[in-house]
Amino acid sequence: DAAAASAAAPAADGTGDGALMLVGGCLELGSEGLPFAPFTTVLRGLVRDVGVDGVAALLPRGATSALARLLPEFGEPEPDAASGEARARLFETMLTLLERLAERSPVVLVIEDAHWADRSTRDLLAFLVRNVGTARLLIVVTYRSDELHRSHPLRPLLAELDRVDRVRRLDLPRLSREEVGELVADILGRTPEPELVDTVQSRSEGNPLFVETLVGCDGRLVCELPETLRDLLLAGVERLPEETQEALRDASGGGTRIDHRLLAAVTRLDDAALTRVLRPAVAANVLVVDGDGYAFRHALIREAVHDDLLPGEHTRLHTRYAEALENGPDLVPADRLWHELSHHWHAAHDALWALVASWKAAAEARHRLAYAECLDMLARVLELWDRVPDAPERIGASRIEVFEQAVVAAESAGELDRGVKFATAALRELPDAPESAARRAALLERRGRMLFDQTLPGAVDDLREAVRLLPSEPPTPERARALNTLATVGRLLQNSDEPKAAAHAALRIGRSLNDRQAEVEALLTLSCVDFDYGAGYGQDGPTEKMLDRMQELADSEGDDRLRLRVAINRSHFLEGSGRHAEAVEVARAGVQKAQVNGVARTQGAFLAINLAEPLVSLGRWDEADALLRRTIDQRPPRKIRTSLFALAGEIATARGDLDRAVRMLGHAREVTWPKAQDLFATRRLEAAIRLAQGRPDAALVAAEPVLGDPDETLPDDSRYAWPVLVLAATACAELGGTPEFARVEKRARATLVLGPAQQAWKSTYEAAAARARGDLDVDAWDDAATRWKALANPYPEALALSWAGQAALHAGDRDAARIRLSRATELARGLGAVPLLDRLSELSQRARLGERTEPAATPFGLTPREFEVLRLVAEGQSNRDIAEALFISAKTASVHVSNILAKLGVASRGEAAATAHRLSLFTPATH
Repeated sequence: DAAAASAAAPAADGTGDGALMLVGGCLELGSEGLPFAPFTTVLRGLVRDVGVDGVAALLPRGATSALARLLPEFGEPEPDAASGEARARLFETMLTLLERLAERSPVVLVIEDAHWADRSTRDLLAFLVRNVGTARLLIVVTYRSDELHRSHPLRPLLAELDRVDRVRRLDLPRLSREEVGELVADILGRTPEPELVDTVQSRSEGNPLFVETLVGCDGRLVCELPETLRDLLLAGVERLPEETQEALRDASGGGTRIDHRLLAAVTRLDDAALTRVLRPAVAANVLVVDGDGYAFRHALIREAVHDDLLPGEHTRLHTRYAEALENGPDLVPADRLWHELSHHWHAAHDALWALVASWKAAAEARHRLAYAECLDMLARVLELWDRVPDAPERIGASRIEVFEQAVVAAESAGELDRGVKFATAALRELPDAPESAARRAALLERRGRMLFDQTLPGAVDDLREAVRLLPSEPPTPERARALNTLATVGRLLQNSDEPKAAAHAALRIGRSLNDRQAEVEALLTLSCVDFDYGAGYGQDGPTEKMLDRMQELADSEGDDRLRLRVAINRSHFLEGSGRHAEAVEVARAGVQKAQVNGVARTQGAFLAINLAEPLVSLGRWDEADALLRRTIDQRPPRKIRTSLFALAGEIATARGDLDRAVRMLGHAREVTWPKAQDLFATRRLEAAIRLAQGRPDAALVAAEPVLGDPDETLPDDSRYAWPVLVLAATACAELGGTPEFARVEKRARATLVLGPAQQAWKSTYEAAAARARGDLDVDAWDDAATRWKALANPYPEALALSWAGQAALHAGDRDAARIRLSRATELARGLGAVPLLDRLSELSQRARLGERTEPAATPFGLTPREFEVLRLVAEGQSNRDIAEALFISAKTASVHVSNILAKLGVASRGEAAATAHRLSLFTPATH
């Protein structure tokens, strides 16, 4: 075995007094694991120890309804609606429960045999490891490394956990000779002979299971060296009485653990007879007693016994298991019944009852929010369908209905590729007839969403067809939903009036049906389609009035999911309007509400983006960076990660940590979605990194997707386009003139300016564009700095002031330069913006802007500026070099040199330099 451990605090090391041990094992059942099996075991143990009320007391408001999905003792589960949120709440509830337990004492959570873990267990385990925080909780996960073939589903999880700082992987090596000796001594109860230890060490190769198998209680080797591992595993079994071996063969069909009553039913022995038959196996340590049942001492022994069955024996054994469970459904926990029946009937090659049991197992898995396992069961139903002539009558559903449920399960499980395939297969089978229009529309809507979520083509076409199939009269909730989906997806993929028209149509339907949820969905989409960050939303009044209406509707419905969506839109709008402090307040409250409602990884992650963005704007970079790292560690859904990486990379670039910035860029590229907020943000980060690397040509390449005509770009592009245009203009200035600048200017002229934040970006662009044209304009940079200061954006203000200071130096206004550069330095220092600080320091040194003092007397009647020019002449600098060093034009430098020659009474620059050296006008320290 190998173990991966996540230790959040040294106190929870599992070795100190008072640590609470919570142990759950993954159960093998054929090729499938049971959904959430180890966590169900843990909860069952907690209920046994402290009762349902004791568990409820540990949770906010005593809310255990999410846990009812795993254990019926917790009452009725939440409704099946909003399945994604329900699953998220289940995960958050488990985390909260463990954290509350850890407040009382250190907790050690052990998940054994993770090589058998089902998808849902793996998802919950990854969530806990990433979100455990500072709780006194140690999570230990054991697995058999030799089980992990190249495509084993546990491998991606292990690779993911390896990237978490607090995770440690412990590979358990084979036993040394000394350790083998200790184990043999423990088996024998005495010190073994050295020769015995040497032989056992050689034959077992340090495998503890093989050591135990090779050593007999009398101190002799119990078998000769076996030819195969199977022979060794079966050696202890074959020494047992035949009736005991027969019972072990029966037990091997029941998985890693089997209840005594179930085994009695399968073997058809009464309690006393079964106990008598199994006693030799327990005495020989082949079986171990486990509560009210038995487990093989090692899973490999069970596998060897089961694999040794002949084909007919295998079929008959699983048939007996299935019949025993049909006759005694209480022989296993209710949540496992249909899953086990599906397994046994399938292993018995009984297509009819395997199909029926799989259908019911799918319903049970869906009830438990185990969508991946639900999908697997539905896939089995479809696999068996053609082998059961009366399948529709047997399960009360048509093949199309099974496909429809599989599509829903696949989308919920994130198995989008399988979902698209199932939807496509269902659409092929559904007749293109009026009576099938609604079902075809529902499948097309889901397929369109899944295509969009995979950034595959065809999403909008599917959604348009879904809307077309649903009649406009009479209005229906289904048409409103399809229109809202078309509007939501369309607004992110195309720059046209279609999304707005679809949202308006959905809004009319919602209001006509008094369907408040449809109305809120439509308003939410409209607010995103047509944000005006400077005014409001067209015919329906100011944007804030629309947001207030959405809030009112969400509150009247008592729907926290809608409330959180309103918070997402409101904080997004406030940040885009430059009202950063208000955006922080709204987003922070939303993050807290998302945590309470158990959706921290979904809607909470959206709100974390909307909180981090204004924190970055306000210069609260430490706070923003901590939030971003925390949220990224939670592994939120793929489609909302890009902004997290882009913002984290933006902070890293501004602080000079280009290694981290490049890593963040790589992650952002992996999950970039075809919408301005993600695509342009990624391009912005890449352009900034390339400029920081001194590669302005590469920065222009990064900006390329933003430089097309607005009609060719993505919706809501002005908010995200202006920052990229600023970087593009800066790159053009660094290149000293490039044909690409004409494209940049054309794009800027065509880009809207909505609100004060975008006006500040435009002012910054105009100053950068003037620089690209060779004009370092003090007034333009001052205007930009003033606008950023009014918005409380310290970093762009500092950047603008740095260029304004440099422009003042070029104009010869040293006092103005000193004021601007001093303020920029103060801001940059507060932010920890190291590259900007370095640039400001270099500017001040080159211009010799120190503390202001009274000018010292200079010889020959030279002015202070002429004295500086003479120093550079003495160093052999040309007029162009002098101009660059002192931020003056070459012509002005030439005038200064002529004045110097006249005042010194010399005829050439060389004579002037010789005079300066002869009179020691400049000390070595100034060179």
